[in-house]
This record gives sequence, C-alpha cells and structure tokens, in this order.
Amino acid sequence: MKKSLFFNLILGLTFCTASIHAFAQSCCNANSTVQFAMLANDQKFLNSHADPLPFNFSAEKGKMIKLNSTDGKEANAFLVNADQLTYNFVFIFHEWWGLNDYIKQEAEKIQKELGNVNVMAIDLYDGKVADNKDSAGKYMKEVDQKRAETIINAAISYTGSRGKIYTLGWCFGGGWSLQASILAGKQGAGCVMYYGMPEKDLTKLKNLNADVLGIFATKDQWINDKVVTQFEKDMKTSGKNLSVKSFNADHAFANPSNPKYDKEASAQAHILAMDFLKKKLK
Repeated sequence: MKKSLFFNLILGLTFCTASIHAFAQSCCNANSTVQFAMLANDQKFLNSHADPLPFNFSAEKGKMIKLNSTDGKEANAFLVNADQLTYNFVFIFHEWWGLNDYIKQEAEKIQKELGNVNVMAIDLYDGKVADNKDSAGKYMKEVDQKRAETIINAAISYTGSRGKIYTLGWCFGGGWSLQASILAGKQGAGCVMYYGMPEKDLTKLKNLNADVLGIFATKDQWINDKVVTQFEKDMKTSGKNLSVKSFNADHAFANPSNPKYDKEASAQAHILAMDFLKKKLK
C-alpha cells in the first residue's frame, strides 16, 4: 500500500513538472503579438492603463470602409484619403482599446500633417471597442493571429500593386505595425512602432523591406531595455535598418488618457515619427 502511494505521488509530480515545462515552452515559443497579448494576464500591466475618458469625434475627411478579406468576413477600417491621387498609404494600428474615436482623430491629424498620403486606421478587433481596461485585456487576448493577418492582407490588397505602405502603431498596435510591414513585403516603405513587442523570428525579419523607427520608454517594465537591445541585435543580424529612440518615460507615455502620460516626451516622439515618415515619403 505504501509503495503504491509513493509510486502515485512520484507519477503525479512527474506529470505536473512536465505540464509546467510544456506551458513554459509554449509561452516562450509564442510569437511576438501573442506574447504581448499575454500581458493582459498581468495585473500590473492592467493597472498601468487608466480607462479612456469619454470622447466623441466628428470626422472631417475620414470615413469607415469595408475591406474584403480572403476568409469571407468583411473587415473594418477608417480611411482618410489624400486630396490628390496617391499610392502612398499609412496604416495606423490602434492600442488595446480598439479602433475608437481617439485613433480616428489621430488618423485625420496625421493625414493633414503628412499631406499627400492616404491614412488607414485598421480595426483588428472586428468592431469591438473597449471603454475599460478589463474589456481591453479581454479583447486583446481574443485576437486571432490568422484573422488579424487576414485583415492586414485585405488592407494591403486595397492599396493595389502600386501601393507603398508605411505603418505606425502604439502599444498593442506597435507590435502589429511591425507585423504589417513584414506582411507588406516589397510594398513596405517605412515602419514606426511605439513601445510594441518586437518580432524575434529572424526568418520573418528577413522578409522586412521597410526601415524601422522604434520609440520606447526606459521605465517600461514590459518592453524594457533587454527586449529593445535584443531587437537591435536581431535587426542587425537580419541586415535590416533600425533606429531607436528611448525616452525617460513609462509605457504608453504618448497616450493622453494614461496617468503616466508625458506631454513633452509625447510631443518629441511625434515630431520624430513624422520626420521619419516625411523623409520616407520623399
């Protein structure tokens, strides 16, 4: 009897150890966007984001459009067209709140500032918009990698074969900005990512055609110096161009609804991002 109990105990411990190891391996092997989505399980990460203030935006130029995706489901985007015909497109990727009015307003502001370029804010949540951090975390975790890539590919198709694609995103959208530039292949012409999770797969990075500007925060506990340094090494190994600017600020410092919003750093980062895109657009 004692021998049987001892055997069962050892068997149970072995199974638990194997399960824990398998879980750890699955987390380590997860791609960059999935790794970032896992942060929704971190209470500190949740608490670092204040719920966005209510905001109603009346569009001047932009409008919601439908994109035809290959999986048979329509996708959503907010499109701000240039005044003149151009094949230059800037894809904007929302934070974990979804495609809300803040992002739509930002799309119009960026289009006005850059001039002769079309700006498309892409909805990766399929119409869902969060007004609190718990919902935002839920929606972020629910994003299906394949569906998100299908949405982005639908946006790429929308630009046509002559389209030149530039990408910009914040937080959750920062990582997807990089992924979109990778998916754009030779059409990719420039990428700006604000404190998003970098891609670690060198095979994927080798498909990147666009130069990248990475904007990070030295006080960021998640996309920290170690993550940024590894990204710099991976980009160099892949033979890709990366410029990095780290501000003495915290994660999501460019978001006005964040209690750790840094107005000065945000303004400097915006100038840096716009100058980068303007040079690429020339």
